[in-house]
Amino acid sequence: MPAQIIETNVTPFNKVDIDPVTLDIIENALRNARIEMDATLVRTAMSPGIREQGDAFPLIADPKGKMIVGQFGSFIDGFLKGYDATLEDGDMIFLSDPYSCEGAISHSNDWLVLLPVFKDGRLIAYTAMFGHQSDIGGSVPGSMPIGASSIFEEGVRIPPVKIWKKGEYNADLMKLVMHQTRKPDWCQADLNALIASCRVAARRVVEMAERFGDDVYYSATQELLDRNYRAMKALISMAVAEKPASFEDYICDDGKGYGPYKIKCTMWREGEKVVLDFDGTDPQSAASINFYLNENMFKMFFGIYMIMVFDPQILFNDGFYDLIEVRIPEGSLLKPQFPAALSGRTHALGRIFDILGGLLGQGTPEFLNAAGFSSSPHLFYSCWDARDGKKAEWFQLFQIGFGGIPGRPLGDGPDGHSLWPGFTNVPNEFLERYFPLRIERYSTEPDSGGAGLHRGGNGIHMTYRFLADGEIAVHDDRWFVPPWGVNGGHPGMRAKKVLERAGGSTEIVGNKVEDVPVKAGDLLHYITWGGGGWGDPLERDPELVGLEIRQGLVTPEGAKHYGVVADENGAIDSEATDKLRAEIKAKRGELPLFDYGPSIDELRASCEEETGLPAPIQPVWNEAQEREAAE
Repeated sequence: MPAQIIETNVTPFNKVDIDPVTLDIIENALRNARIEMDATLVRTAMSPGIREQGDAFPLIADPKGKMIVGQFGSFIDGFLKGYDATLEDGDMIFLSDPYSCEGAISHSNDWLVLLPVFKDGRLIAYTAMFGHQSDIGGSVPGSMPIGASSIFEEGVRIPPVKIWKKGEYNADLMKLVMHQTRKPDWCQADLNALIASCRVAARRVVEMAERFGDDVYYSATQELLDRNYRAMKALISMAVAEKPASFEDYICDDGKGYGPYKIKCTMWREGEKVVLDFDGTDPQSAASINFYLNENMFKMFFGIYMIMVFDPQILFNDGFYDLIEVRIPEGSLLKPQFPAALSGRTHALGRIFDILGGLLGQGTPEFLNAAGFSSSPHLFYSCWDARDGKKAEWFQLFQIGFGGIPGRPLGDGPDGHSLWPGFTNVPNEFLERYFPLRIERYSTEPDSGGAGLHRGGNGIHMTYRFLADGEIAVHDDRWFVPPWGVNGGHPGMRAKKVLERAGGSTEIVGNKVEDVPVKAGDLLHYITWGGGGWGDPLERDPELVGLEIRQGLVTPEGAKHYGVVADENGAIDSEATDKLRAEIKAKRGELPLFDYGPSIDELRASCEEETGLPAPIQPVWNEAQEREAAE
């Protein structure tokens, strides 16, 4: 039974004509309200993931739950379908369980606050925000256990409940929830920040409705949705063919020694509608890398990608959802069955964007992006610090790192950057001030971006020196299957983690590991993947390559991938460069649309030699696959 909305005023909104100036004012006022939500959040939250990195996603929606402004798409539809109680003025909803809202939030670390906004007894809007909590209990600090086989191991699960009911705060509920976490001070502050952000946006909505009138405000939101529908309809007809196109990519491993896991999507157009079918995606994993992909969330991902590639001026919202049909097989990696573990879903989430790029670019190579976003590198460090004779204090770091953004039609991919518009890095000064560690290196990793006319962005090389004994965990991907290049561009370099012990030994650390003990003085070299390159590397200006050698972005050896011969100071040997480029052209043949690098079998054969890690074992789910694997 869907949610029941209790209104004391059931007069329907009248849709009226809106002049362009009024529409523009309301549109920008909504944009500003969304920005104010973010500003309120970062000034109130305590955890580094939200306060410093902005790992939170706001939205303002219409009375039916369609997002008007926001970032991650509307999760209200999934909530309303799964919530079997009433919603009325003075209520506020709190939840974190993905299985209770059709994956509208995709792991339990994401705490969602949803506020129905009433004016004069009528529901006029929703405001909502969810943010990643640094710890919600569970078997490991950070609550993202790699070894989890079910969601019950990943911390407290909160079904949709009323944190405020008719204006009364549920303090006992909060006391119970905070009792589950290792960092209740952070969690309480972050939750209060989510609540405050939603209330700020609700006030702005009511102010707009009071200024322009309820019907004008409502009609403006519907016109913004309709405008987005018309724009996306034109983009789909231009960029999506009726002939099916397929693309597949892989998550490298599951942290338990198995992989890679395939994600496959086929796209085609039926009339005005685009169909995206994930048939062929591997079954769900026994580990935590599953991603419960909400269909509406994927529609938003598709829309964001289309808009950013083809027409960035469009304000994206939920208006175009009727133009997209998403099919995800039950029991697959992207629609796992309860109680599958979900905490490590960031790898599949990132890979979705690479797959969208591969799908949409096949018919329009001039708009094609290489692979790049690919994952969301996480580092966890926890310890008791009793240095300088002080009372032992518990420290717990959750930090999101960045890889290389892909090479693009318009230029190079940024180095060590987030593809999410609102994400920023945690300042090194903040880390050193509040945690027992020191950052000894923070730079791009030379040559990690794939060579191309437009270079893929370099990954990050970050070196942590731990100042207290503790444990670390690493969540990353793209260490086995490299990020592919396009239009003749080369693949990017793979990720790598190296632990340099204070005693002098060195060891390669896996990219999905937990409970790794570290001692004071140990160094962790945290190296992320680079983005794939775009276009023929031999067409890149040699002088630009020389400049990048001087800047530390490319090495003289790496310059040879561009057919450039240069010394350590970036001085170009023009004659040798012309000769090398001619030799490369004579040998290479026709440039591929996609350059994936070696095959999976070749990667397995060379894995230990190239990465220092054993190759993942091919997962097997049934007898037919077992026979195929044996053959």
